[in-house]
Amino acid sequence: MSSADSNVSSTPQGWLSLSLGDLLLGIEAGKSFTCQARPAEEREWGIIKVSAMTWGTFDESENKAIPTGKQFDLTKEIRSGDILLSRSNTAELVGATVLVGHCRSHLLLSDKSMRLLYPTALSARWLQRALASPQVRSQISKMANGTSDSMRNVSQQNVLAIELSIPPRSEQERIADALDELLSDLHAGIEALKSAQTKLQLYRASVLKAAVQGDLTAEWREEHSDVEPASVLLQRILKERRKRWEEEQLRKFNVNGKTPPANWRAKYTEPVAPDTSNLPSLPDAWCWATIDQCSHILQYGTSSKTTDEASGIPVLRMGNITSTGELKLDDFKFLPRTHDEFPSLLLEPGDLVFNRTNSAELVGKTALYAGSPSPCSFASYLIRIRLSPDVAPSIVLIALNGTMGRIWVKRVMNQTVGQANVNGTKLASFAFPLPPKAEQEVLVEAVDDQVSIIDYLDRGLATRKEEALILRQSTLRHAFTGQLVPQDQNDEPASELLMRIAVEREARAKAASAKSNPRKFAGRRSQKPPE
Repeated sequence: MSSADSNVSSTPQGWLSLSLGDLLLGIEAGKSFTCQARPAEEREWGIIKVSAMTWGTFDESENKAIPTGKQFDLTKEIRSGDILLSRSNTAELVGATVLVGHCRSHLLLSDKSMRLLYPTALSARWLQRALASPQVRSQISKMANGTSDSMRNVSQQNVLAIELSIPPRSEQERIADALDELLSDLHAGIEALKSAQTKLQLYRASVLKAAVQGDLTAEWREEHSDVEPASVLLQRILKERRKRWEEEQLRKFNVNGKTPPANWRAKYTEPVAPDTSNLPSLPDAWCWATIDQCSHILQYGTSSKTTDEASGIPVLRMGNITSTGELKLDDFKFLPRTHDEFPSLLLEPGDLVFNRTNSAELVGKTALYAGSPSPCSFASYLIRIRLSPDVAPSIVLIALNGTMGRIWVKRVMNQTVGQANVNGTKLASFAFPLPPKAEQEVLVEAVDDQVSIIDYLDRGLATRKEEALILRQSTLRHAFTGQLVPQDQNDEPASELLMRIAVEREARAKAASAKSNPRKFAGRRSQKPPE
């Protein structure tokens, strides 16, 4: 019998501190198969994916079809009443356990899962909940191999070494009943909070969509019909863009002591203009423009190796940009202040940073650098956009992070295994609705007002969800330290339960032996029993 882990509190009266190996009849591991990407149809054999198992939830639809004719072990079929454990998963889900309820036939364990063979003397509901408790989660977190940013693995040996405090069987049932009631209410509350957060994100998307369609400023336009049209503004931007290029070329000629050739102005490259043939109509006085037309810097970040030395210049990475286009001003890496790419790769307030490489869901997320931290640089997976002073950066930010931008990203991205990319050339061609200069400020303010309310509500929901999760963990902690339900001195002690487990384990071993040697077993049965 193993000694109790430091994560397991003092054992209540009538309980025993044991390892999981002391309780189980065994562990069955799944197998690896080359499968089809699609789910198995009814009566087809399939193998569960790692995503089939989350905390307490088994999703049988998360499976892959096994090709017809493939040989496999039918004993690996998942059955109702199985306790499954996720052997290989993310840091959050490695070791996740489920008690399988109703389950379709013809589903097999994968090599990333285990089946825990538990004795009938134990309550399956109690055991599954116990393996999800903070006491056990802490142990699995220490046992699992791998990094927190990738898949982690826990071995059968480590699973068997998990320490548990075992109550009497009757108390197990009382604990399971109490948890079923308490956690079902908590789960419903958490799901309601998640649903509300999802609705807020949909509302955020609708606000951004209304912004680029001009709906948010429709009343303002009715009262200000005499503003300079955006088409005139765009022509001025293009003229200033060319002038900026010419000034830069003259500066280079001067630095190098050269006289400009007669045709040097002809080398100017006109920016990419929008193809409006498939673009929707815009409000009066608006026009379509591209980032190439309205920017004078489109620049990749540094690929130099960064460090944790906080005395250097912080470097924004793709993880610093949230999915909603905000900057997370923490978890920085740094470059020395004397780095040879500075100051050309230092951000300025108003710069946009576009995430050019990420997963398909996150590539293209864009944030506005408002000046903090200062100074600050950016990594190679980001592209810096510096716009003309006549274009409010938030106008492009709204377009890129809204539905319009997401549709465009999906259309133009190059995708490889686990990664998607949108390069600078494609980013330059992104077309966005350009309002008149006078309307831009009004539009940005209207969006900010709406989004600030959404963010306030979302923070409140996130806080409530976090509180619910903390309460869930506290409830589980109390349950498995004898503090959730009262002890009953009339309960049969856990030591008696352990003896019954030993009897069941011995009977299982004999049955396995008889199955492997049926002729020897038949000879024993033919003998006359003693008087």
